[in-house]
Amino acid sequence: MALQEIYRTSLTLLTDLYQLTMAYGYWKNGMAEREAVFHLYFRKHPFGGGYTVAAGLEHVVEYLQALKFTEEDLAYLSSLKGSQGQPLFEQEFIDYLARMEFSCDVDAIPEGTVVFPSEPLVRVKGPLLQAQLIETPLLTIINFQTLIATKAARIKEAAKGDTVIEFGMRRAQGIDGSLSAARAAYIGGADATSNLLAGQLFNIPVKGTHAHSWVQAFDTEEDAFEAYGEAFPKDSVFLVDTYDTVEGVKKAIAVAKKLQPKGFLFGGIRLDSGDLTYLSKEARKLLDAAGFQDASIVASNDLDERLITHLKQEGAKINVWGIGTKMVTAYDQPALGGVYKLAAIKNGKWEYKIKLSEQLAKTSNPGILQVRRFYNQERYLADMIYNEQEQLPEHPQIVDPLDLTRRRNVEEDAKHKDLLVPIFRQGKLVYTLPDLPGIKAHTLKEITQLHESIRRYLNPHSYPAGLESGLHHFKMDLILKLRGTEK
Repeated sequence: MALQEIYRTSLTLLTDLYQLTMAYGYWKNGMAEREAVFHLYFRKHPFGGGYTVAAGLEHVVEYLQALKFTEEDLAYLSSLKGSQGQPLFEQEFIDYLARMEFSCDVDAIPEGTVVFPSEPLVRVKGPLLQAQLIETPLLTIINFQTLIATKAARIKEAAKGDTVIEFGMRRAQGIDGSLSAARAAYIGGADATSNLLAGQLFNIPVKGTHAHSWVQAFDTEEDAFEAYGEAFPKDSVFLVDTYDTVEGVKKAIAVAKKLQPKGFLFGGIRLDSGDLTYLSKEARKLLDAAGFQDASIVASNDLDERLITHLKQEGAKINVWGIGTKMVTAYDQPALGGVYKLAAIKNGKWEYKIKLSEQLAKTSNPGILQVRRFYNQERYLADMIYNEQEQLPEHPQIVDPLDLTRRRNVEEDAKHKDLLVPIFRQGKLVYTLPDLPGIKAHTLKEITQLHESIRRYLNPHSYPAGLESGLHHFKMDLILKLRGTEK
């Protein structure tokens, strides 16, 4: 229960004020218990990529398990005033919140699964007030961790099997940003983190070297390396670019040889500045000539997937990548555009709802939706979003929601699986949470099921994902009906 370890206070008010004002409005209008369905999804892949990695579900589970208004929460809400100085909420509503027990059904796509635009990552079905109330916390958890997991997966792909270490805590967006990023980066493919608290909370392997200040604290570079090597005779990686990088490599080698008779094992060197291609090649020559062929060369200088790819194309001899700022902050796209939209409400029978927009991408999908993934022995073939309440045709067709001329017939011999799985039923957890290494392994397996053209960084192909044709036609009819009502 990592959230309870980080935050020893109620997180029920981790939401926007308008969620409470809407909740109050639903209660006031007798709608609080009316059954509704919401979907959480995103509209566009981050980083111009061809896939996204779902993450954050475990923290969603922990949040919902602890969802209960405490006396302190209720006292704060009671203290809020309206514009005329009157209490914002009636005492009867406060009493209603005090009695509220989470009772929704929640279905979600497991962490580490590759996902695509418009696909519900989470589906919430239950009392309208409750389902509305959890919008903001679900978005803040899922959006950020999915973003970072995707960035990490892209970086791990670029590293081509090399070790990747998350080094970004000092540049992360605050305490929670650093912890959530470390967790999500591990899911996406990072092999370790420098963040000790993340290591403790999430059982992620921790790695680190030393800073330039260590070298500066000694009279000479040799003295600094020797002191560090004696302190960590089996785990020393020397940072060699404090003064002159090539000379620093030579001094690191000299110290390693000096300490060898004492059982010293030379882990390698770290480069944190300069021409990484040239310096890594020179360092590799020196290390190999000195008999340290197994010594690693670690690089950590504002790296991301594009720079790693470029360095590899140039023949850089780096085999461990320390990634900081550009991974934990998702530097080139600081937010995932995830949304949470009402799709159905029950008034005797289900009434399907849609949010219209002048932009087709911002028009939501109606229904009680599920995602079906088709695949064969080699790879994933296509994803189809469909309404669980409607019978599927024998030979379904997939329609791209952003290009209605693009359609895909599903191969008759294709296998399939539905991605949304039960997490809560009537507020009770029915899902067994996998451990973090298991989620990470799932991510790797998922990505390998995608065609390489979808995995590339520049101009990736689009994976076929869209609406089942019957759902598409229903949506178009509903749009036309609502447009007609507006006139």
